[in-house]
Amino acid sequence: MISLNNVSFAYKEKPVLKNFSLRLENSSKTCFFAESGKGKTTLLRIITGLEKPQSGTVDTHGETFSVVFQENRLLPFKTVLNNITLIGAAKDTALYHLTALGLRDAANKYPSELSGGMLRRAALARALSAEYTVLILDEPFSGLDSGNIKAAAEHILKSAGDRTVIAVTHSEYEAEALGAKIIRI
Repeated sequence: MISLNNVSFAYKEKPVLKNFSLRLENSSKTCFFAESGKGKTTLLRIITGLEKPQSGTVDTHGETFSVVFQENRLLPFKTVLNNITLIGAAKDTALYHLTALGLRDAANKYPSELSGGMLRRAALARALSAEYTVLILDEPFSGLDSGNIKAAAEHILKSAGDRTVIAVTHSEYEAEALGAKIIRI
């Protein structure tokens, strides 16, 4: 369970969250919607502890996170497979997720050899290969066509099982593909 109580956060003089409260139950699938610059990514960063609220409280009740950031954040000098095993994932686990996401043949390639959509799926495979209780997805389907979005969403749901999934997207189609409840912030 994740609880936010009266959380506020601003960048210099620009408030992005003001007295925001939310309770996310275990096993929930949630998608945050808002216009650009309205605090969606900041909210994810506060939930994961990468940012501290300027007021209010956050209680993650000991949850552990795996994150797909807006940027793929793959190390350019490591192969796709090595990018995944670097986080402590077993090679078999990494290959399972790469195969499910249509990237088995890219396992020994470097990020510079992949298209944008392939990079995104590699970042998804890395996040799914980690140990976590909450999966955080910041615009997880950027650069993917509708077929890959559907396949990736199905694999995310299968892999996450009864774990909590929190996503940010600008697409209701993507939220629906994740079976997520939409929360507008």
